[in-house]
Amino acid sequence: MEGISHDDAEPVTERVHHNSWSVNLEKPEHADDTGLVCSQAVDAVEHTARGNHVNVVTHANHGHPETYLFDALVDEFGSDIECEYVDQCGCGGHVTRVYVG
Repeated sequence: MEGISHDDAEPVTERVHHNSWSVNLEKPEHADDTGLVCSQAVDAVEHTARGNHVNVVTHANHGHPETYLFDALVDEFGSDIECEYVDQCGCGGHVTRVYVG
């Protein structure tokens, strides 16, 4: 989205989650910015304790997350994570479950 830099975007979390949780990346600022979606998904995984997962909910505008998000996460974390597509939301967004090993 024009006018918002990645540095100006509100952080998705500021604490490490020692349980499974969800992150909402379908806000208006995510609609036209796959870079922001990928960056904040990486942040979410970094803030998820080993042995847990984060459900990454992405905006419908970007299509299936396997086409852009999976590779970005694997490039960052390698075999330390496992990505699993869960489902498409009623609003058109997509849910990816990322297990942190």
